[in-house]
Amino acid sequence: MTEDIKDFVVYLREVKRTSANTEMSYQRDLLQMASYLREKGITEVSKVTRTSLNSYILHLEKEGKATTTISRVLASMKAFFHYELSCGRIRRDPAELIKAPRVEKKLPTILTVEEVNCLLAQPGGEAPKEIRDKAMLELLYATGIRVSELIHLKLEDVNLNVGFITCRDGVKERTVPFGKVARQSLMDYMERSRKVLLKGNESEWLFTNCSGKPMSRQGFWKIIKYYGEKAGIQADITPHTLRHSFAAHLLKSGADVHAVQAMLGHSDMATTQAYMAYSRAGEMRDAGAGAYPRR
Repeated sequence: MTEDIKDFVVYLREVKRTSANTEMSYQRDLLQMASYLREKGITEVSKVTRTSLNSYILHLEKEGKATTTISRVLASMKAFFHYELSCGRIRRDPAELIKAPRVEKKLPTILTVEEVNCLLAQPGGEAPKEIRDKAMLELLYATGIRVSELIHLKLEDVNLNVGFITCRDGVKERTVPFGKVARQSLMDYMERSRKVLLKGNESEWLFTNCSGKPMSRQGFWKIIKYYGEKAGIQADITPHTLRHSFAAHLLKSGADVHAVQAMLGHSDMATTQAYMAYSRAGEMRDAGAGAYPRR
């Protein structure tokens, strides 16, 4: 079964053009499934049944896996067995009728404009690290990009003259504009901080840590947690908090939902529209009059 999984991952890469992270996620989920089935004496894809897959799902539930995790695993299984069926390796798809557990959607934390302004004001010192942190936070809120996209930005992805960045996910690419505040913060970082952090070395990455190496997701998580506590914000801040707040504040101000969808890189309009529902239902705390990301 392992060879079949390897073939499927190659198919994802060469035909579906999925991102490296997506490939790794599918491969991890499927290899763990194969390991469980192997312990049950099932080593061939043709021997897998709906019952054996349901048994694996129950096993994950007993282990205390989150419903979101189980849903992701099931999605990986469905994609894999559909591929095997299309290749003629199996006569029936054992995962076709298996239903994912119901996932209760947790509303994201959305800060008020006042809280965002307070958060962005925290790194106000002259130290190279604070100048970098200021640029990262300002750019994140000004564009609404994902943290993974932020830390993977390269120098060539930034156009300071026009004021936009280029984000890439696999073969997908989108251009996102940013305003004067983020532009000034980026210029300060490029002129006064980045070379100090690199310590004379060269790097293609826009943001680096204090050792001159690429910034990690964990590193940024610590940064936003630190400044959130420093700002006295009681809400549970995550690396995605500024992205959620960016979307909600824009829509609250009457921005076109299609434009916001394009900036966020959402493939499904419903994902973007959910922020409108939060605002209408009062789930978003009062963002104040004229709420709009800093431009």
